[in-house]
Amino acid sequence: MDTGKIENIIDKYPSDPSSLIQVLIDIQSELRWLPKEALNLVSKKLDVAMSRIQHIITFYKAFSIVPKGRHEVHVCTGTACHVRGATRVLNAVEGHTGISPGETDQDLKFSLDTVSCVGCCALGPVMVVDGEYHGNMGSAKTEQVLKNYE
Repeated sequence: MDTGKIENIIDKYPSDPSSLIQVLIDIQSELRWLPKEALNLVSKKLDVAMSRIQHIITFYKAFSIVPKGRHEVHVCTGTACHVRGATRVLNAVEGHTGISPGETDQDLKFSLDTVSCVGCCALGPVMVVDGEYHGNMGSAKTEQVLKNYE
């Protein structure tokens, strides 16, 4: 881990506990996860107990303490997407990547999660890859989209 990068992120903000969440967001954005060494540095620099940091990163689903893939895939499983075939989309993603929701492949290429709603029900079923929304998904279209991220 490059501690210089982490220190640069921390130094962008006031050195007090009120900066904690934004610092964690920026570190996660840079590294795609929150390594223990980075958390220790944040704890020391912001004078925040490690137990408080653990509470924050386990409360918010956006934070990860395990490495994430270069491409984060989210499949909406909310009601509108579910009735329109979200299960088929999820199965296609699992088949293509070899991982289940909550997992990252060994090559750190893809991470997969399900979400309850992404807010565009009329386009369901919806898959979001790296923040890019893909609507009206089916199995074949899912495979085609994922190939663009390889």
